[in-house]
Formats: sequence, C-alpha cells, structure tokens
Amino acid sequence: MGSLPTIRFESLRETGEGVLVVPAGKDAKVADAHSGLSALIGKAAGTAKFKGKALSTLDLIAPAETGLDRLLILGTHSDDSPQEEDWLKLGGTIAAKTKGSEAVTISTAMPGERQAEPSELAALAAGLRLRAYEFDRYKTKKGSDEEDSEKAAASATTYTILVTDPSAMDAALKRELAITDGTMLARDLVNEPANVLGPVEFAERIAGLTKVGVEVEILGEDELRDLKMNALLGVAQGSPRPPRLAIMRWNGGADSEAPIAFIGKGVVFDTGGISIKPAASMDEMKGDMGGAAAVTGLMHALAARSAKVNVVGIVGLVENSVDGNAQRPGDIVTAMSGTTIEVLNTDAEGRLVLADALWYCQNRFKPKFMINLATLTGAIIVALGNHHAGLFSNNDELADRLMAAGKTSGEKVWRLPLAPEYDKMIEGKFADIKNIGGGRAAGSITAAQFLKRFVNDVPWAHLDIAGTAMGSPSNAYNQSWASGFGVRLLERLVADHYETR
Repeated sequence: MGSLPTIRFESLRETGEGVLVVPAGKDAKVADAHSGLSALIGKAAGTAKFKGKALSTLDLIAPAETGLDRLLILGTHSDDSPQEEDWLKLGGTIAAKTKGSEAVTISTAMPGERQAEPSELAALAAGLRLRAYEFDRYKTKKGSDEEDSEKAAASATTYTILVTDPSAMDAALKRELAITDGTMLARDLVNEPANVLGPVEFAERIAGLTKVGVEVEILGEDELRDLKMNALLGVAQGSPRPPRLAIMRWNGGADSEAPIAFIGKGVVFDTGGISIKPAASMDEMKGDMGGAAAVTGLMHALAARSAKVNVVGIVGLVENSVDGNAQRPGDIVTAMSGTTIEVLNTDAEGRLVLADALWYCQNRFKPKFMINLATLTGAIIVALGNHHAGLFSNNDELADRLMAAGKTSGEKVWRLPLAPEYDKMIEGKFADIKNIGGGRAAGSITAAQFLKRFVNDVPWAHLDIAGTAMGSPSNAYNQSWASGFGVRLLERLVADHYETR
C-alpha cells in the first residue's frame, strides 16, 4: 500500500517549521493567531487575486523573514455551512498540495468567531489519510528491501495539526480512524484482482475482522445447499471456485435489542455467464463485489469504534463464470424462500445472490431493517451517472434518513420509485418471477422490484452502487479506482439514528 501519513495534534501556536498551512476566510483574512503573517498573506493574496474561496490555495515558497520552507494558504470561505465532506475535502486538498513533504504543520485557527469542532478536525485528518491511499501492492520496486523501507518511511508525511485543546481530539479521532480504515479496507477489496480474491479468499479476509471484535461465521457450499439457497448456488455453478456466505455480527447494544442488518452482493468476478458480457472493460468486473466490500468495511468501522448497536452483516460470495456446468438462460431455480425464478439472462446474477441472502437474513435474525448494497445495474449509471447511488425502499423513514446521511457524508443517494406497475414486468411465464424485466426500460427499478419479493414486511432499502463503488470521478480525498462508497454513508446513518446514547 502507499505510505499513509502520521497524524498528531498539538496546541495552537502562531507559526511552525518546514511547511505551514494557514486557513484563510473571505478576502484572504486569517485568524488573530496568525496576525504576524497577515501583512505578508494580504500582499501575496492581492497580487495573486486570491479571495479565500473554499479549497483554493496560495503557495508561498520560502517566504521572507518567516523561517518557513513553504507557507500554504488554504481557502475556507463558503456561503454554505460546512458539512462532514467539506472537512474531508480540506484534508484531501492539503495532502495533495503537500505530497512529498516530510513534515507539515496545519493550523486550525479559523478566521471569524466560529472555530472547528473536534469531530470536524478529525474529519480533516481523515481526508489527509484518504487522499494518501494508493493501491500499489502489485507494483514492483527497484532496490533492496532495506532501500525500499527507507524510501517508504521518507515518503510518509507527518502532519502536526494545531488545535485549541489536543486532549479533546482523542475520541473524535478514534471514530474517524475507524471509519477511514473501514473505507480503505473496502477500497482494497474492490481493487484486488479476481485471481487473488475469490470467494474463499474474500471469506478469509472477512474472518480477519475477529481482531476488532466482530463475530464471523462462514457457510460453505454444502451448508448453502442444505439451506436450499439455489438462487445463489445457480450463479456459482459455472465456476470451479466454491461459493461462500459470510455472516458478521457486532454486538454493541443491549442483548434484547434486535439488530440492524446490511447485506452485500459479492460477485468476485462477473463474466456475465453464458449471457456473456462484451470484452471491453470486462476487467472492471473484478469490482462487482463492491457491495460486499462496503458491508465488510462498515462492520470494521462500527466494531473498531465500539458502536453501541447490534449489527449483522451478510455477504454472498460467488464467481459468475462460464463452463459446461454454467447456468443457462431459461433455467428455473427455486430460491430459499420457495419462490421459483426463471433465469432469462445469466448476467442478471446479483439479484439472485441477494435474494437468498436477504431471505436468510430476515428469517434468521429478525432485524429492525435491512439495507442491501450492490453494483447491480448499468441502468443506474444511465439514470444517475457516477455522483449518486440509486435508492429504493419500502419505508419512507429509512429512505429519508439515508438521504440525509448521504448529504452529510458526501456519499449521496437519490430515491427512485417502486410500484405495482413495475412489479408486473417481472412476472414469469414458466415460473413465479423472472430475473429481468421487459427490454431496457426501467432496468434498475425492475431489479429492485425483484429484490423486494424477498424482504417480506421488514423495512428495507436497496442501494444500487454500480456508478459509485468503482470508476467514479476522483475528488479531493479519493484518487483510487475503488472509492469505498457506502462505508461513510451507512456509518453516519447508524451514528445519527440507531445507537443507544
């Protein structure tokens, strides 16, 4: 992995050594704590026409009479109140501008009366780490192991963040580092090549969550067959790599409290099966387990910060491949629920995996609600592009809370409809239902209507993250092909509404 920065907090002071980052507000105004630099900054800002707009920067190299190597002025002015993502972006912008520096001091003395809260400063720290993330595990390095180690150590920046009360940062930083580590875990899983990360290997990675207190149970092929998970097993039957169902449990709430549940699609590689995908960009189908990766990262985040809630995470892990035993278009399978499914397109496989996982979850754990995440349809990218995930739900309160969590965290969702008219589009000719709708119309909606058949009356939401989990536009705190989308969104949902206080 790329070298991640070291972050520490110290008391506010006027200046520092090496590289100093100073926040500036409207018209490049700085806090009184930096009054000794205000004349210098004001003159440079006037020359460069720097107005202090949020995320804009003004870089002064070896400014006279300061003793600094660099003075980086960071704009923070915006007409809108800053949200959690705005602080992530500030941290990411600093990381981008100071990459390669050995030591950087960041002042958090903000111009104006309002000063940042510990949670906001911790989010800034998270932005530093998230921007530094690189997936370089398979890039060979020249030189001896000792030389490589020295280079890695030298490239890891130490950030000293100056705050009013360093001791107040401990709890906020612990929470943010847990979420950041969960996000980077999800990124790692999606970025891994499919020849390295099959269903068995993915399950082994999940078993590692026991280190942070997650209880893990892995079901193998024989157990899945005993449970009559024939929808999931049908997807896996064309691959020599056996399927797995991973069940993760974090018990941070009261013993009597029903859990909340998150379910992820874990297709480690999707050829499309016999309904094979076009060759172009098929390599990206190693990321078709983005939903399972997000659930895994979320479980890490909640356990690592000791969340006061009972949570179940379930992921169905399969490979959708092609051989003489592969599922055929026209096959009929019976899901765990007893529903018969006409498989008209073997590339609509994720909903088959989720059908059994959702039924198993609601049947065994009786959760307060279920949220599933899946890179389910290309149609959602046609509808929403790469900036929002599709949201479908049978419960308005849950949907509204997800929308609010998305706005705060920056992992935005947009609600689309469910309705009986769409339900008719998946009625089967030879079985109860079919796994695709009619033609190209409403492809994401009919996929959601399919999943809705397997949740009964449990409050439920489906997040189609095909456009946001991988290949989404880079931003100030993510330069990775895999974004880790879903971890921050759902952690925020849990923190705002479902933990005991």
